[in-house]
Amino acid sequence: MADLTHLRLERPSDGVALLVLDNPDLRNAMSPEMTSSWVTAIDELATDPSVRVVVVTGEGTAFCSGGITSWLAAEPDASVDELRTRMIAFYRAWLSIRRLEVPTIAAINGATIGAGLCMALACDIRYATDSAKLGMPFLKLGLHPGMAGTFLLPNAVGAAAARDLLLTGRLVQGEEALRLGLVSRVLPREGFLEAALEAAADVAANAPIATRLTKLALAEGGHRDLDSALQWEALAQPVTMATEDLQEGIAASQEKRPARFAGR
Repeated sequence: MADLTHLRLERPSDGVALLVLDNPDLRNAMSPEMTSSWVTAIDELATDPSVRVVVVTGEGTAFCSGGITSWLAAEPDASVDELRTRMIAFYRAWLSIRRLEVPTIAAINGATIGAGLCMALACDIRYATDSAKLGMPFLKLGLHPGMAGTFLLPNAVGAAAARDLLLTGRLVQGEEALRLGLVSRVLPREGFLEAALEAAADVAANAPIATRLTKLALAEGGHRDLDSALQWEALAQPVTMATEDLQEGIAASQEKRPARFAGR
């Protein structure tokens, strides 16, 4: 892989890729260098057959504080069309994690603000420390929400809670974040990343073909109705029934041992 700036790519265990946002002096704000490195890393992970799950976390005390405010205001004389072109490229760069076919986990170790929360919401699963603060205070900057925040947030927490969070700009943490659906689990700060990576290893140990098809089935909140779900499952389940992994999974269950899935 090419050199990455403000970003690290690590492989802590078999099948698990760890992306670490590494700009702690700016609370892991999305610098142009980090943005470019992010696209490079996602492109590599998308074509690596050994990757079964991707975890994203932040270096230091923050997960991601969002876009750099000075960059947002860097071109006061630019036209609306010029700014639109720049922003949509930025959005698409960071939301590229959504095109990964493997499950993705945001390990939210600290403050997760604005575009940083949008990126976390683009992941399949979110775990947070009990002290991490999350929110989208765009309006407090005089800025309309971006990076699909007006889509991703209602999809995660529902329309009423999304209106509350976006229109007030307030931050939430701990049990409230869990209750709203912003995160799936709240974990103690001590040993947080280890716990998130252990969960990732559990995901990586599952049959990869079945896992990818399940991720696809759950995209955008799942199927639009019961019949759509049945039609999908009537095709996807037989696909997995025809794999060697199914035979291995059944044998492992009968022999009371961990399965060793090969992805075929």
